[in-house]
Amino acid sequence: MKIKPFYIGVAAAIAVTTTIFAKTSVEENITKKIEAISKFTKVVNTVETYYVDPLTIEEIITKALKGLLSNLDAHSAYLDKKHYKELQIQTSGEFGGLGITVGMRDGALTVIAPLEGTPADKAGLKPGDIILKINDKSTLDMTLDEAVSLMRGKPGTKIKLTIYRKGVPKPFVVEITRAIIKVDSVYAKHILKPDILYLRITNFDKKVVDEVKKILRKNPKTKGIVIDLRNNPGGLLSQAVGLSDLFIEKGVIVSQKGRIKSENRTYYAHKSGTIKDIPLVVLVNGGSASASEIVSGALQDHHRAVIVGEKTFGKGSVQVILPIGKDEAIKLTIARYYLPSGRTIQAKGITPDIIAYPGKVEKKEDAFAIKEAELKAHLKSELEKIDSNATKKEDKKEDKNLIDEEKLYNDAQLKEAYDVLKALIITKERN
Repeated sequence: MKIKPFYIGVAAAIAVTTTIFAKTSVEENITKKIEAISKFTKVVNTVETYYVDPLTIEEIITKALKGLLSNLDAHSAYLDKKHYKELQIQTSGEFGGLGITVGMRDGALTVIAPLEGTPADKAGLKPGDIILKINDKSTLDMTLDEAVSLMRGKPGTKIKLTIYRKGVPKPFVVEITRAIIKVDSVYAKHILKPDILYLRITNFDKKVVDEVKKILRKNPKTKGIVIDLRNNPGGLLSQAVGLSDLFIEKGVIVSQKGRIKSENRTYYAHKSGTIKDIPLVVLVNGGSASASEIVSGALQDHHRAVIVGEKTFGKGSVQVILPIGKDEAIKLTIARYYLPSGRTIQAKGITPDIIAYPGKVEKKEDAFAIKEAELKAHLKSELEKIDSNATKKEDKKEDKNLIDEEKLYNDAQLKEAYDVLKALIITKERN
């Protein structure tokens, strides 16, 4: 009977000791915070007193906040009144821009991807290009938001970008005219035959999943699909999850994990409506980022698709806009994305199952090619055809929804994807 009080006494002693340590820890934490704030105040006062140019307290604090957020990571930022208003315009209405998605890679302002058909795309900008200057301003000490703000502007106005491109001897200047950016996020074609579907997704806006569903309903005899996510800089998480869910029957698609438990989320696939019997190949490159990496990574982890192309950009972090007043806010990274296997996208990207580089495919010489001796007779025959067709005036219209052999051989990555898809279809039909 005497043993019981002994255990109670030990438990009580542990509880008291734990309380003392907890109290000490809290007190130490408070002391450290006070010391840190005191240090910050001293630096602010010193700058206000001795800096070569006069600065108000408001200006010093603003600069301090910008420095703090930009030093956390490439995507966090302090948004003053001007930049916060620009962000609201960007998300709620039309604005003039270049049609380019950029990010910070190793401290350099880097092109993630030009959106198809936009001024940046037409000017020839490529994923991986480093923007050294925007007009006459160097980007080396510029934040991502400052760079984006400078590149946006009134439609019809011109901007000069100084570009460094790997493999090119020296930097070059590209002049681009800003325009209202409107891009079709999804379109479909067929590769050589009606039963091979090519889905091009340029960015993940709110219409992607619905558009893909419509296309699939219109093509019920599809035997295989190539999903082209090259130069797709991302977009809405919900659309990336929704697109993946169309092809994955069950399990995790992506999870989001941060320090705050309320921000941790896991997104699962649903069995209903899953397209599980059609072989898939997904095309990616260095311009595929964020939502594109979630889709390609989830399909890869579930062994639902073969990924073809080049390593993706590696943007797998989650940002939120947190207002700190009526006219100001901070953009803060609060979590990272994790694929079904548990791997992170951030700074690592998706490595394709089959590496394929851009370029043209050189056709092998046709065994039945016209011999030199037969050339004259052949040309005579062709002339007769031209004369005959001239009288009939028949217009042969190009099928814009078909990727023919010539177009296929002009895109080595797409040709590789098509060959892989054909092999998957043959394997499926034999089983």
